Amino acid sequence: MNDMSNFWSWWIIVIVAIIIFGSFIVLHLTRKMEDNGEETTGHVYDGIEEYNNPLPLWWLNMFYLTLAFGIGYLFLYPGLGAYKGYLEWSKESNYQEEVAEAEAKYGPLFAQYLNQPIPALIENEQAMDMGKRIFLNVCAACHGSDAAGAPGFPNLTDDIWLYGGSPEKITETLVNGRNGMMTAFGEQLNEEQITQLTSYVVSLSGRQAPEQEVAEGGKLFAQNCVACHGADAKGNQALGAPNLTDNDWLYGRSRKVIARTIRNGRQGNMPAHQEILGDAKLHLVAAYVYSLSNK
Repeated sequence: MNDMSNFWSWWIIVIVAIIIFGSFIVLHLTRKMEDNGEETTGHVYDGIEEYNNPLPLWWLNMFYLTLAFGIGYLFLYPGLGAYKGYLEWSKESNYQEEVAEAEAKYGPLFAQYLNQPIPALIENEQAMDMGKRIFLNVCAACHGSDAAGAPGFPNLTDDIWLYGGSPEKITETLVNGRNGMMTAFGEQLNEEQITQLTSYVVSLSGRQAPEQEVAEGGKLFAQNCVACHGADAKGNQALGAPNLTDNDWLYGRSRKVIARTIRNGRQGNMPAHQEILGDAKLHLVAAYVYSLSNK
């Protein structure tokens, strides 16, 4: 611990000590043990005088017990600067204990499916139910509870896959994650060229666009986009480059959205889940995801 950390640690300890013991002293000095009957505080409101009666003894003792509890708690648990407490409890250690307990209890239930091939595993109703529950806990925040996705998050229920939908590719995606990147062309192309390229991309999926813009956009596509999306614009799963000739669009198919993508690019990230899930749970999730488009 550096000097600054030591300073702030002791700063907190001193302040807490002053508050606790100061509260005890104030409470002790201001307590009133005897009832003098007619003694008042001198406060009068609307003709009503405030009597100076002592607190009930049980109430006073509750204050003392509260202070004693605070001292005991700060001795046993963290709360005084860098002091870890006599029990050395921490939220991290508590979490690790709970994880270890859960793993010991439920780990064998997941592990029994680890060596079963995914194509066979999708026929197992219990395994798919377990995979779905894990998916809902870990993946639904991005892909939705129905796995139908959202703008920027792929639909997992169809047969359109950026990196491939085989059991091996799905497992690979879960294990390593994905980092998709669409180059921004805003500095290379002017707005007229972006409009032309947008028209060409729009035309690839059979929609109407100005013919002259489509013609010029085709030239720009050949110069800037073929390396990733291919000469036929059907994409490249090795790169995660999408097929531009269908009606499935990750971020939206309007001209405005397509132009924004060309201008600003896209940075898609799918986090790696190997450490989050472990082998057995990951295998079940991979099987469940595979089942969504192979029912």
